[in-house]
Amino acid sequence: MPKSALLHLAIVLVCMAIPACQQQMAEQPRYRPFEKSMFFEDQRSARAPVAGTVARGQLQTDAHLYEGRRPLEPRDGAEIAGFVAAWSGNPWAALTRQIRWSPYADTFPLPITSAVLERGQERFNIFCAVCHDRTGSGRGMIVRRSFTAPPSFHTDLSRGFKLRGMELKLRDAPVGYFFDVITHGFGAMPDHAAQVPAPDRWTIIAYIRALQLSQHAELSDVRDSDAKERLVRKRGETP
Repeated sequence: MPKSALLHLAIVLVCMAIPACQQQMAEQPRYRPFEKSMFFEDQRSARAPVAGTVARGQLQTDAHLYEGRRPLEPRDGAEIAGFVAAWSGNPWAALTRQIRWSPYADTFPLPITSAVLERGQERFNIFCAVCHDRTGSGRGMIVRRSFTAPPSFHTDLSRGFKLRGMELKLRDAPVGYFFDVITHGFGAMPDHAAQVPAPDRWTIIAYIRALQLSQHAELSDVRDSDAKERLVRKRGETP
């Protein structure tokens, strides 16, 4: 190939390579956050949403689903008087007695199916097992590395209720309490609201309930004969 042809080819390749090194998206017209704009009358580049606008899917009016709480029930005059009298001694105990011992929901806002439990197991193993371990006993991997140990779901008292003057084992705590702790955190446990959507929090709680049942199940709770025989052998009992 003649030298002139090689020169022309080299020039063409260089011309093709120069624009390829330029990221045109980086040079497109745009505003940085809170940057001043001369286009709008208020000189703000970010535009305010239309008054009354609600983002789709973010209108969380269901307190049961999104807060794990139940509405307070109306009380008659005698109950209100008793509440006022008891308030000075133990405010939290007085309050919880007036709202059926706990403000937390004790029912699930969704039907519990095998698919829900499988989803809950998956989410639990991802977000919870590192501390609570896969059985919920509180001996997860990072706890073995000296992180603060969480309570056992099976034997320990609820620390949240204990602070309020009530002794209640976690296996007896209402499901709404678990939802509140997952959402807002408690003690050394951070909140998981950003990582776990509200419906997934309920699937995790459903799986926790299944774990609690598995650790305190009786033979009468087991329907399958093969599973019952395995449980007997595991416990070292006589069939």
